[in-house]
Amino acid sequence: MHFSILGSFIGGIGLFLLGMQLMTEGLKVAAGNTLRTILERSTATPLRGILSGALITSLVQSSGAVTVATIGFVNAGLMDLMQAITIVYGSNIGHTMIGWLVSLIDFRGAVKLVALPLIGLGMLLRLNRGNNRYEALGETLAGFGVFFTGIDLLRATFAGTGLSMPALLSNSLVGHLTFLVIGLLLTVAIQSSSATIVITLTAAAGGLLPFDNGASLIIGANIGSTSTAAMAAIGATPNAKRVAAAHVIFNLATGAAALLLLPFLLHILLLFPEILHLNANITILLALFHTSLNIMGVCLIWPFTRSMVTWLKGRFRSHEEDEAHPLYLDRNIAATPVLAFHALAREIERIGNIARRMAKGAMSSESGPGKQLESDRQVLLKLEIEVGNFINLIRRGSLPEELDHVLPNALRVTSYYREIADVSLRVAQMQQQSRPVTDETLAREISLYKQYVVKLLDLTDVARKDYAPEECAALFKQTEEMYHHLKSSLLKAGTKNLLPVGLMVSLIDLMSDIRRIADQIEKGALYLTTLTRAMPEEDEPAPAQPAA
Repeated sequence: MHFSILGSFIGGIGLFLLGMQLMTEGLKVAAGNTLRTILERSTATPLRGILSGALITSLVQSSGAVTVATIGFVNAGLMDLMQAITIVYGSNIGHTMIGWLVSLIDFRGAVKLVALPLIGLGMLLRLNRGNNRYEALGETLAGFGVFFTGIDLLRATFAGTGLSMPALLSNSLVGHLTFLVIGLLLTVAIQSSSATIVITLTAAAGGLLPFDNGASLIIGANIGSTSTAAMAAIGATPNAKRVAAAHVIFNLATGAAALLLLPFLLHILLLFPEILHLNANITILLALFHTSLNIMGVCLIWPFTRSMVTWLKGRFRSHEEDEAHPLYLDRNIAATPVLAFHALAREIERIGNIARRMAKGAMSSESGPGKQLESDRQVLLKLEIEVGNFINLIRRGSLPEELDHVLPNALRVTSYYREIADVSLRVAQMQQQSRPVTDETLAREISLYKQYVVKLLDLTDVARKDYAPEECAALFKQTEEMYHHLKSSLLKAGTKNLLPVGLMVSLIDLMSDIRRIADQIEKGALYLTTLTRAMPEEDEPAPAQPAA
């Protein structure tokens, strides 16, 4: 007898989870980009973000899928953290729809009239190969049918047990805490708060679970639902961790408030049907409690959301985000030319160091553009934007006339460094595609040319105490001569069949890009010195402007 009940319980849970998975996956494919479009366009205001999160989760019945899509938008820069958090709030509310389905639908009649035909129709559509939309729609319909069947099996299982909860655990603090922990652990074990909610409501409908203990189980399921987001955020991007952390904070705060206010909330919910003269069974009351719980959580935490966003942005920071944060640019000094120019020069020096690092990494790499090169380029681009914004702030102040003509050089230098970043990616890619040079003399000449460019990269660091523009200019002239000689050697090797023509062309293009790096780094350093030597406190005249 007991094994039969246990088997029905496990089978009911399995059917329910299978139905949920089929529904979610089918809806995501059948809807195509519709769900993403709704998310992208429905977060213009916080209220719209909450409503769209609730609506989409109600349709898809997977807060996890909505959260993952939201994280993708944040990482792509299409949505900021504040917008993502409003969708998380709405998703928690929309997730309560599962309780209303269980409480309002007569599953005994639904299984015969709806569920079984849906499974048959869904599988017929699923067999329609060649049309992804029809296959996905069939999967969704079959999922609905399996979903209803699983819930009905759970209802029948609990109704046939004839058991009831011991009075010892009913309506006591120990009982509330016990069932909260059970709901939390069950959700973590199954990795589905929906399953825990369905178990709670079907157990309550079968007379096994009192209203107050069912409410405690729901609170525990709400808190346990954060485990999915927390585990998904392990090793993920900083934005994913921030959204997951916001989810955890929201559900923990909501759970703590609900536990403290539980007697009051239960009393209000028991009075609610009497005031409206409605006949409400225990499952409807529990579904109402679940929805009220999350709406209350949004109302409680909403005033603190902006503070939470600010706090989260300072956490889970990646190396790239930290490096992309300006170290020297401060709005407070923008109105003071002496301080502003010093800060600007120091920040541009940082950008130059990143450009040098990229160039060296590209020339030494034979495996193509790696993650470090891509990451460095993103950092450099962000810092370039910050420099541009800071220059605009300086221009708004009272800038001396003798400095006004020097300020554009700052933007010129950052553009040189950005060009180095772009060319470095191309160099790394070309080196990956290029074949080794078998001619030893030609290989040595290529290697020596690269060494001279690397040396120039080091010498053009204006922060060095022994930095000398004249020395850099002389070395650049040498690299120019080496480039032209190397180009001639490559052409001769190609015409004498010492080098395949295709390889010859790709090597000439590669050497030309390396020459471009040398040219841009030397010009960048020279223009940067016009910025650093034009400080108001210095008496010496600014150096002559280099040729563009």
